[in-house]
Amino acid sequence: MSRLSLPTSALKPRYDVIVVGSGYGGGVTASRLARAGKRVAVLERGREVTTGEFPQKFSELKGEFQVTGKSFRTGSEQALYDVRLGKDMHVLVACGLGGGSLVNAGVSLVPDRRVFEDGAWPGQIAQDGTLAEGSRRAEQWLRPARDPRAQEMTKFRVLEEAGRGMDATLVAARVAVSFEDVTNPAGIHQTACTRCGDCCAGCNVGAKNTVAMTYLPDAVRHGAEVFTGLKVDTVRKGADGVWQVAAHAIGIDRSVPEVTIEAPVVVLAAGTLGSTEILLRSREAGLALSDRLGHRFSANGDIIAFGYGAKTIVNGVGVGHPAKVEGLEIGASVSGQLEFRDAETLANELNVQEGALPSAFASVLPVMFLPNGRLLGALSSLVNGVYKGPFASLQTFFAVSHDSASGRFLLEDDQLALAWANAKDEPVYARLDEILSKLVGASGGSYIKNPLAGTVMGHQPATAHPLGGCGMGRDRGNGVVDHKCRVFNGASGAGDTAVHEGLYVIDGAVIPRSLGVNPLLTITALAERAMLHFAQDRGLSYTTAPVSPAAAA
Repeated sequence: MSRLSLPTSALKPRYDVIVVGSGYGGGVTASRLARAGKRVAVLERGREVTTGEFPQKFSELKGEFQVTGKSFRTGSEQALYDVRLGKDMHVLVACGLGGGSLVNAGVSLVPDRRVFEDGAWPGQIAQDGTLAEGSRRAEQWLRPARDPRAQEMTKFRVLEEAGRGMDATLVAARVAVSFEDVTNPAGIHQTACTRCGDCCAGCNVGAKNTVAMTYLPDAVRHGAEVFTGLKVDTVRKGADGVWQVAAHAIGIDRSVPEVTIEAPVVVLAAGTLGSTEILLRSREAGLALSDRLGHRFSANGDIIAFGYGAKTIVNGVGVGHPAKVEGLEIGASVSGQLEFRDAETLANELNVQEGALPSAFASVLPVMFLPNGRLLGALSSLVNGVYKGPFASLQTFFAVSHDSASGRFLLEDDQLALAWANAKDEPVYARLDEILSKLVGASGGSYIKNPLAGTVMGHQPATAHPLGGCGMGRDRGNGVVDHKCRVFNGASGAGDTAVHEGLYVIDGAVIPRSLGVNPLLTITALAERAMLHFAQDRGLSYTTAPVSPAAAA
């Protein structure tokens, strides 16, 4: 597949639509509006990384982290993994063309219906039927599937054995991965998954159904222009009512260090952190917004934890592509999950998934676990390699559940900060600790919540599924955007449901509560839904049908 992005010098001063960000929300928006005949520009702060270019060894991986704390910053602004260290909680997000889809596990789950019946959402979400259609379209394009050989994977069988006797159901997880050779709806050929386990470092096979393999190439095929290395600072409305987007270059191409481009429609899809930060900066620059901006941040009840010293082989470290260990299959990053259901109390529902760490982490895993005093096992693995030593029995768990969505974003010293007093005391974490301890114990191992707890990571909880900050609401008194993802106008003379015409937020930032499942499919469905309403409101039409084989040739 050819590269999608253009040099900054090709950027035009005005478009019909400017999309800021290129994850699930941005990809859907760019594809659908380009298909509707709009001149679309996509601005992405990260760089374009194509199949075969993702890190495969630690010497490559270590340069793919950017870490920001209250008083320090390290790493390139275009590194794939963007780590935000906070006093109450840490957040991990992606940075690249395709957003979080590049390095997530691709787990594609549908929330319990009770999630959308919660009063945190505008009533239309559960009532007008368009979310169901948005979900259908998201499924059509992301094509989540269960690995037909999931039960053959060692880590799946270990989870199955450990979960016996627990009040949970083991299933093969649905993941946005192609398990056979296929030409996808965007007309892109994808090679079947090799079960190398490297999904969370970027798929070098081309099997993962990322935004960069689906919605974005479709947008480009229909005329959208994509630019990388541009970080948006603010949006403001010009005197003629047209939106102005100000950005600066952070990539290799700095031939145009600062740009301001215009469009009657701007869609912020820069992720929970990015879109919220842009609106916070824009408010400081004079844009009237809801007082709820920055509120209702949720970590989606997330936890990533480990089991060390299991009495059985787990095979939970990826082998990469080409494989570092010939003949060893790991599976997708997530092959199976335990589903804990509670018909009475939604907050008690959770999913525990077995995971695989990318192969690029292999050589450094022993060092990661040194702070917990496991020197002997670490030295053994340095000698034997992680595929034969103690780390062949390392268990990785990803879990999602529900929290109170009590976090809040704000700007401190011109930097995005997250405040959530007593976040570590959220009830969900104690429950997850109890369940994961039992699972690890059943395999004969020791539960390790954070192997880096003795470092700068501290003991704060961390999330890779940040939600909220620009939450949906019935009006500006309880939300930042309406059910169509239009940004409420916070001016004193405007009505409670008045919106800024042409300004949208379409990404995880609009989700006003925890989902209890990995959020990618919900974000995509909400974006498809927003485009349905956008087209209806503006008299537009487009098809979401797959690209025909003749057009793809």
